[in-house]
Amino acid sequence: MAADPYSVLNVARGASEADIKKAYRKLAKELHPDRNKDNPKAAEKFSQVTQAYDLLTDKDKRARFDRGEIDGDGNPVNPFGGFGSGMGSGGQGGFRADFGGGGEAGGFGDIFEGLFGGMGARRGGGGFSGGFGDFGRRAAPKGANIAYRLAVSFEDAARLAAQRITLRDGKTIDLKLPAGLESGTQMRLAGKGEEGPGGAGDAIVTIEIQPHRFFQRDGDDIRLDLPVTLSEAVLGAEVRVPTPDGAVMLKVPKGSSSGKTLRLKGRGFHKKAAGSTGGRGDLLVTLMVELPVDDDALIEFARGWHDKGNPRGRMGV
Repeated sequence: MAADPYSVLNVARGASEADIKKAYRKLAKELHPDRNKDNPKAAEKFSQVTQAYDLLTDKDKRARFDRGEIDGDGNPVNPFGGFGSGMGSGGQGGFRADFGGGGEAGGFGDIFEGLFGGMGARRGGGGFSGGFGDFGRRAAPKGANIAYRLAVSFEDAARLAAQRITLRDGKTIDLKLPAGLESGTQMRLAGKGEEGPGGAGDAIVTIEIQPHRFFQRDGDDIRLDLPVTLSEAVLGAEVRVPTPDGAVMLKVPKGSSSGKTLRLKGRGFHKKAAGSTGGRGDLLVTLMVELPVDDDALIEFARGWHDKGNPRGRMGV
């Protein structure tokens, strides 16, 4: 019997998509094959968790499961639909058991003979019962899905640079990353899983964006603390700034203090949108004035210069 996807993810039936996603991420992190190489049961559980997540994040499949039309594997629960009610009664059920077998009782028997081995067809009782048996058979199952984890650099994730990956069969493909990409995003490669009687399963690729040594993600924006010299801050200057797309020039206004934030538009992450493109976020550059240590000229200047302002006045001190 197929597992209940709600039980697999340990969420309530009325759970929101956000709750389902949160539960999946937690379990996927715990059960990922790369972290459980000596535990084959963890890999099997990981596959179940992924399958449950796929079903519950598909609105149509989730609704059908909640109505009892399909099981946790996505297969029909009752291939005969609503045929049971009124069968053989000739009443309002609208489905009479006279299938050319000579009468209601004979026709009803032919149905079950067709379901259990085609006995009616061997007996010459008409072709319907054998066909009915074929109708009730399940489609051959597909092969198992294969889970992959793909580490993507921060810059590549921001630019949506194509990623070349090697599948278990040794073949390589270039994977196009989607807008709105974040760690935990899953991509399905149809037919790239294990072979089965009904065809190959799928490859499920989970994206993990690698941290960066000086960039920090903030939604679709990127934050950067940029060191500048005292003279650049006081006098103003044009300085080179790193971005995921390469270095660009940034104008530092004259008289800039540490903490001042400047914006480079369109240098962040690609936004997820319903239309053809959602554009990109921005790079938010915060200036950090760095003073030299034991600089005699600067020390002598500071001793002779008196600032009459109070930068802490707005704090009430």
